[in-house]
Amino acid sequence: MNISPSEAEEALAAIQKITQKTRHSIASSGAYIFLIITGIVWLVGFLSTQFLTGAIVAYIWIGISLLGSALSILLGSRLGPRVRGPSTAATAKRAGIFWLLLVLYGIAAVAIARPTDGKQVTMFVILFIMIGQLAMGLLLSFSSVWWALPITALALIGYFLLPGIFYLWMGVLGGGGMIALGLYIHSSW
Repeated sequence: MNISPSEAEEALAAIQKITQKTRHSIASSGAYIFLIITGIVWLVGFLSTQFLTGAIVAYIWIGISLLGSALSILLGSRLGPRVRGPSTAATAKRAGIFWLLLVLYGIAAVAIARPTDGKQVTMFVILFIMIGQLAMGLLLSFSSVWWALPITALALIGYFLLPGIFYLWMGVLGGGGMIALGLYIHSSW
């Protein structure tokens, strides 16, 4: 089958139009908000871990995680009706079960591996979160896969090459990166 140059141009234009519609759909769905919230949690939590000591660090992580979760649930329930399709309820239920099982398997992996320090536990958590994000992206939307790969790479680089500033590294590049990506998606897509 031969395709003329004008047919090829039309097909390419159609692909670009679909890509732009997909990006706009993601941006208008409010997905960027969850990246920003998660980025803020990581930024505050990891910077606290880098610069503070003692029980206050745990309280900060717990507080900011609960606040971020509550905000995400609130915003998700408000944005949900705008982006729901006929199979959304079943998909959301499966996604919730997936994340619950992933948390349980992560806890089991940490219990079996018995990390010797907080950085190792942190790496387990980051890796399991990124595996979950990759799985959700592969199942639901390829557009949400690509950002988990550089965050995983940054975490591994920080863990192996910059252990003295690992938490600072993750706060600024991991959390800050998610905030920047969320703002970019909101403004440019």
